[in-house]
Amino acid sequence: MSNTVEAGTIVGGPVNNDTVNTTQVQTSRKGFCSVRHGLALILHLCNLSISTQQMNMSIALPVMVNNTALPSSPNASTERPPTDSQDNWNETLNESKAVAAVYDWSPEIQGIILSSLNYGSFLAPIPSSYMAEVFGTRYLSGTCMFITSVLALFTPLAADTGVTVLIVLRVIQGIVQVVLLTSQYSIWARWAPPQERSQLITIAVAGSVLGCFIIFIVGGYLCQTIGWPYVFYIFGGIGCVCSFLWFAVIYDDPVNHPFISTREKEYIVCSLAQEGSPPGWSLPIKAMIKSLPLWSILIFYFSDFWHFFVQTSYLPTFITSVFQANIRDSGILSALPFASACICVVPGGLLADFLLSRKVLRLSTIRKLFTAIGVLLPAVLFTSVFWLRSSFSTAIAFLTISSAFKSFAQSGALVNFMDIAPRIQSLVGEMSSCFQLLWAY
Repeated sequence: MSNTVEAGTIVGGPVNNDTVNTTQVQTSRKGFCSVRHGLALILHLCNLSISTQQMNMSIALPVMVNNTALPSSPNASTERPPTDSQDNWNETLNESKAVAAVYDWSPEIQGIILSSLNYGSFLAPIPSSYMAEVFGTRYLSGTCMFITSVLALFTPLAADTGVTVLIVLRVIQGIVQVVLLTSQYSIWARWAPPQERSQLITIAVAGSVLGCFIIFIVGGYLCQTIGWPYVFYIFGGIGCVCSFLWFAVIYDDPVNHPFISTREKEYIVCSLAQEGSPPGWSLPIKAMIKSLPLWSILIFYFSDFWHFFVQTSYLPTFITSVFQANIRDSGILSALPFASACICVVPGGLLADFLLSRKVLRLSTIRKLFTAIGVLLPAVLFTSVFWLRSSFSTAIAFLTISSAFKSFAQSGALVNFMDIAPRIQSLVGEMSSCFQLLWAY
């Protein structure tokens, strides 16, 4: 995250993104009415679907489980009305029992189920770049999108079959999701012009934030009204639709895309020509280990995911316990920070590209500035919530504003690996994902 020219020389070959060639084909820049922005929208929808599939178990598990059950029967199910010894069950659980099974899983089993999504995903990013080179990113990512969505559809059946089957299903689902989330960066190595890189990637990444917002808003309502299995059916079905759109629209590079115009194709190819071609199987491992900019990106990914995990996992509990909000209101209030982040992430990318294209700031300065905004201000606001527990509205406002500022980091450190190592960016992105998954362990 220091000087991108120097870092590019160290890691991925000579790159000079601060002085983009002004003789590139500019007449094909159609704004959002272009094939490359259509690809970003499809990736947005796919990331939205993956995000909802990652969090659906966290939403559904409280109503799937009989919390008063004895641990001696880890996989029994019951659909009987609650007995006198179960009067402490909340209203949501009682209503959901009428339309879906409830399982007697101990807290230990519940913890394994929730964490099983990460069991096989730590090492999965490493071979995904090579698999993308062999099979093509289009087929690899599209197939992974379809597999994880089908597994989501079969999650209720796996729960009925047995807890072991459910855990195995989620382990496989976690591996497939990580391969999809990391291999998609190979698309942007061939599709994203340097001056549009921030906006295209932030459009795609915004889908993950929007998915968190949607699952918080509608997940609890679905569990309470029509039953927890529909949380998996609905979002798994959306994922299947996204996989069909993927195969119809996504191609590995603009040269082979059947619907792209000649002008847009020439613009993308010319703008990326200065970054060189992908290195194939050769990787500068020694240079990567010694690259301080690369290590700074990896450490930032770890800390950023730490913050994200804490917010998604404990924010509903914090609102419920501290402010005594009910389940419905807690879900809505927990979704507000993600709504603000979703609104601000794309304008942040557009602003970064505007500053770069108008040469207002150097690329390295833009990345550092947006990273500072996305780290320092949210840290101050997020930490201040502890001392604002007596003011409900102020605490919620601070949480919402902190997420809005945090979204600016998407145009800073979270996209910087595309600058320092454009030729091997897929591997660097996968290493960043490994640092994210370290938090799960």
